[in-house]
Amino acid sequence: MNDSGISRLSPVFASVELLTSGDPTGPLALEDRAIHVRGFLLDGSAAAVARCRSWLSEEERARADRFVRPDDRTRYILAHGGLRAVLARYTGLDPSGLAFQVGASGKPALRDGSVLPQPLRFNLSHSHGRMLIAVARDRDVGVDLEQIRDKVEVVKLAERFYAAAEYQEILRFADAGQAGEFYRYWVAKEAVLKGQGVGLRALQQCEILPGEDRSRAVSTVSQDSGLLPGWTVQWVDCGAGWAGAVSAHGSDWAVRVVNP
Repeated sequence: MNDSGISRLSPVFASVELLTSGDPTGPLALEDRAIHVRGFLLDGSAAAVARCRSWLSEEERARADRFVRPDDRTRYILAHGGLRAVLARYTGLDPSGLAFQVGASGKPALRDGSVLPQPLRFNLSHSHGRMLIAVARDRDVGVDLEQIRDKVEVVKLAERFYAAAEYQEILRFADAGQAGEFYRYWVAKEAVLKGQGVGLRALQQCEILPGEDRSRAVSTVSQDSGLLPGWTVQWVDCGAGWAGAVSAHGSDWAVRVVNP
């Protein structure tokens, strides 16, 4: 089998430094029933890192300082400063002026009263020096990005943590393709769980059912899982060696990739 059905929605992973250079030309508008997705590389000059850090809250700076490895610290600063820069484009506020709150499930959200009249939802995922940001209006959204690692024992993991149909689908691929298929299901599940503010503990209680063209899927959940049913997944083409997906409730939405 091949991946000919994967969505051709392809983010351009430009340096997050683009978000720190100059002033934005104006606020971005979210189309009705659209989910905007943007991808960035978590690299940049010392000046870009400093500017991103200047936008962070005291709590975020303290968290950044707790990272032992300098690379991890820098990537955290660029990811969360970059997120603020993106959200600032939609709200018209300065990146440092955005205030966040954490819900009961631990999912961050913009604090009430700090955004435009239409509620703005977002989600962030970063992996091995890249990040994906999804932004929506009036609906919760989840996004996940993973680097495909061939050395992971994906068949054993799928047998243990995936639904029987998902496991059998992975077995249909040759050895070289099993890792890619495993991560396609993984990012889909993660996007659903992150959109609902639920951790990996519910991984086995969410099953992904791809459509015929393999670009979209629906999710089903166990009755006792506490998860909300009716979430749809859209896979995003993040390039060779990567898997990405976006999820939101219902099917009346479309992903628009916003590239620099």
